[in-house]
Amino acid sequence: MTRARAAVLVAAAVLVAAVAAAGYALVRGGRSSSRVVTDGPSAIRAAFAARSYEPGAGARLVVTARARRLAVRIFHVGPEEEWTRRNDELKGVPITATRTLRWAPGGATRGVAVRVRGWPSGLYFARLAAPDGRVGFAPFVVRPRRLGESRVLVVLPTNTWQAYNFRDVDEDGVGDTWYADSDIDSVDLTRPFLDRGVPPHFRGYDYGFVRWLAHTGKRPDVVADDDLERLSARALHRLYDLVVFSGHEEYVTPHVYDAILRYRNLGGNLAFLSANNFFYRVERRGHRLYRTDRWRDIGRPEGRLTGAGYVGWFEDKWRNGPYAVVGTRAAPWLFRGTGVRDGDRFGTYGIEIDRRDGSSPRGTIVLARARDLFGKGRSAEMTYYETPRGAKVFSAGVMNFGGSSSQPVPSRLLENLWRRLSAP
Repeated sequence: MTRARAAVLVAAAVLVAAVAAAGYALVRGGRSSSRVVTDGPSAIRAAFAARSYEPGAGARLVVTARARRLAVRIFHVGPEEEWTRRNDELKGVPITATRTLRWAPGGATRGVAVRVRGWPSGLYFARLAAPDGRVGFAPFVVRPRRLGESRVLVVLPTNTWQAYNFRDVDEDGVGDTWYADSDIDSVDLTRPFLDRGVPPHFRGYDYGFVRWLAHTGKRPDVVADDDLERLSARALHRLYDLVVFSGHEEYVTPHVYDAILRYRNLGGNLAFLSANNFFYRVERRGHRLYRTDRWRDIGRPEGRLTGAGYVGWFEDKWRNGPYAVVGTRAAPWLFRGTGVRDGDRFGTYGIEIDRRDGSSPRGTIVLARARDLFGKGRSAEMTYYETPRGAKVFSAGVMNFGGSSSQPVPSRLLENLWRRLSAP
């Protein structure tokens, strides 16, 4: 075995172990008792009352902490030079001065007012620090002051982040999500995240692409799922040449499904940088999100839109593996400058995977394939198709493609994809 090959296998094993340790396994029935569902009594818990704000808005940050003082500062995720190395940490560029608040050593929950300034659209967080070194994070999205400032829209998977939030608010010992108990049918969208406030799997699935945007000079409009809920298909088509779903966009409402399908039918371009997208139908009622059906079970399979249908998850046994390139002749524009040819391999992918199926649009092509990644006949496929109206649709086919954006081949693929799909 070559040294390079050994390194790939070791990296794959480490990633799988890390994902398993993070409690990714889905609960198919009953309850899960092995997952951490709350913080220790000394934790700093914080979350914004809304998941996105526009410049000039007043934001409300709800904080629970035991401390005499708290230092609060706002950061922008992406432009920073230093990488985030931990799953319970967020890094960014500071954009405000540090604000020191008197608090309550015995513990208190209070609202803190934050003014959203004229910051660029993107992902931000409040960092809260106690004098003894304890830290908490509270992420939020800054949407553009006026939609359409960029011709590219990036949607962050804020619904999925909360679905994977195992926080136990009612203190019954079980995380308040259907992943902890299959009898639970809703999640509270206002809960602080565990892991000191970092969205679940953010470092592995989302962070690489957020950083790639900043370090390649991209300035798209960035929104949360809540913002997409307010946009019609015609507004999307008028404002944007490309809509990018940057992460695991599993949970979408009927309005969003209809709007994105219609946007595509009007000729709008789409890029899905993860896997298992548009899989579950959900409804928003107040601050809760209710899961109802799988879209494929009610006659609207995800592959009809994304180009690839969901195959499955790694079941705590299937290792990640590289993609093998198969589509350089079918899509030479995508692989231009990557240095790869058909048969070459890149990356270490898996976790959840998609592939072409009977619902995929006619003419869907496979760009790369990880054959039998989850057992015989269960392969991951990166796909692409175009419609008669001119829509171009890309699907990564694996959960963590966006997270690998800093690597040379994925970075170049994204650059080529961005150039082609964002062109008017």
